[in-house]
Amino acid sequence: MLVLGLESSCDETAAAVTCGGRVLAEKVRSQIDLHQKYGGVVPEIASRAHLEAVAALTRDVLSEARLKLTELDGLAVTQGPGLVGALLVAVSFAKGLALATGLPLTGVNHVQAHALAPFLYTQEPPPPNLQFPLAALVASGGHTSLFFAENYLQFKLLGQTLDDAAGEAFDKFAKLLGLGYPGGAVTEELALGGNPGAFSLTRPMLKDGLNFSFSGLKTQVMGLYKEHNLENEPASSQALKDLAASFQAAAAEVLVTKLVSAVKKTGACGAVISGGVACNRVLRKEAQTALDKIGCPLWAPKPVWCADNGAMISFLGQKQLEKKHLLLPLSAEALPRWPVDSALA
Repeated sequence: MLVLGLESSCDETAAAVTCGGRVLAEKVRSQIDLHQKYGGVVPEIASRAHLEAVAALTRDVLSEARLKLTELDGLAVTQGPGLVGALLVAVSFAKGLALATGLPLTGVNHVQAHALAPFLYTQEPPPPNLQFPLAALVASGGHTSLFFAENYLQFKLLGQTLDDAAGEAFDKFAKLLGLGYPGGAVTEELALGGNPGAFSLTRPMLKDGLNFSFSGLKTQVMGLYKEHNLENEPASSQALKDLAASFQAAAAEVLVTKLVSAVKKTGACGAVISGGVACNRVLRKEAQTALDKIGCPLWAPKPVWCADNGAMISFLGQKQLEKKHLLLPLSAEALPRWPVDSALA
């Protein structure tokens, strides 16, 4: 089934064509350069940038896939959650394509799509032992949630952040140190030369259910930063490297511990880590080690599919179109808040 997937939930405009899990063509236009000087995403700027990019990216992926719009079997678009103005761009564009072509259109839950990203491939399909049920951790700048996925379309929420998302905490840490935006990659780079045990940092809610909290960790880091007068240290100082490594280790331990607990609680056949934070090499390594100890396979998307992308939207869209789930009428609206549990209600 040939499906065009469109994504505009935050600050990446993305389009892709997939068939099954195979990605035939994809394009992503990042907005990092537009938002960097503000230290975070400015919704109005994001929406305008999506408007400028969505049609061109769609033409590009169809050309790369050597397909005409009329040769597709269906359309998929991120309907939520996300920034409402940003979401409306791709949703409106997709509805226009559906009206013009008569192709069926489905609305995809962005977070659920992230959890299924390990099924994507370009040449070799994923190993056959990647199977349900799965315990899935989605950690990004806007979301940190644990799910029990019974199949492609049935998800149960096990836990979520009660305040900051994990990626948001990385961004705020980087902003505190003046490292720039986005914070994940720059914090990881700084932490490479640091001692993760140099600062004793809390592991919020480590043994308290499957919910997360990162605001306390962020506050503790701010206190240590001031207490040790680190604002006067150069960016390359050992003290800042140690603080970055300690922060990263604390965040990773919380995420991994909760994922392992979810596997044990649900009896899942495997575990998934996905979302932008899943690019972090320390998190991947710690998760692999912890899950190896309990004999549970771990699956993570290639880094290119950890960030927001159109391929994951297209893939989940195919599964929904096959079952005629969430077919969007022209009156459909964007859903800035859309819990995964209710995605297919």
